[in-house]
Amino acid sequence: MLYVLSRSVGQSRAAGFASSIGLAIGGMILAVASAMGLSALFELSPRAFTVLQIAGGCYLCYLGYGMIKEAGKDDLSILKVKNAPFSRILYQGILVEVLNPKTAIFLIAFLPQFVDYSRPDVVTQILILGLLVPLTAIPSDIIVSIAGGTLAAKLSSRPTATVVLGWVSGLILIGLAVSVFFFSTPALTPVSL
Repeated sequence: MLYVLSRSVGQSRAAGFASSIGLAIGGMILAVASAMGLSALFELSPRAFTVLQIAGGCYLCYLGYGMIKEAGKDDLSILKVKNAPFSRILYQGILVEVLNPKTAIFLIAFLPQFVDYSRPDVVTQILILGLLVPLTAIPSDIIVSIAGGTLAAKLSSRPTATVVLGWVSGLILIGLAVSVFFFSTPALTPVSL
C-alpha cells in the first residue's frame, strides 16, 4: 500500500493505478509459484529467501533514488511519468511484488494452515487461497492511488510541493527497502493461531 501511495503522490493517479494492478499481478505470480513449490524451496534453502530479500530491497532503493533524483530537476519533472508507458509502471509493480519477501512469507507461512491436507487437491487449495490475497488488495490500493493522486494534483502547481512530494515518495520507497532488509525474517514455519 505504501508503494502505491508513493507512486500516486510522487507521480500521478495513473501511476498509482498501474502500480496497483502490477502488485496484484505480481502477487498472483507468487501465489502460483507458491502452489508449485516455492514454499518448499524457501523451507529447504534460507539462502534463496535471503537472495529474494536482497533483490527486493535493492530494487526498492533503486526506485526511491530515481524518484528523489527526478524531484530536484525542475518543477514538473515529478509528473513526467504521465508520459511513460503504462506497461513500464505495471512491470515495475509486478517486479516489486515478486521480489517482496513479506508476501512470500505470508504465502508460505500463513496460508498453509488453511489447507485441508487430507484432500487430494492441496495444490489447488493453495493456489485459490494465494490468488485471493492480491485480489482482495486491489480495491484498497486503488483507493490509495486515487487519494494520493488527488493530493499530488492539488499540489502540482506549487514547485516546492512537487519537489517535497518527490523526496517524500522516494524516501518512503527507501524506507520500505530498509524494512525489507532488516525486518523480513526467514522464519518460514507455519504460524499457529
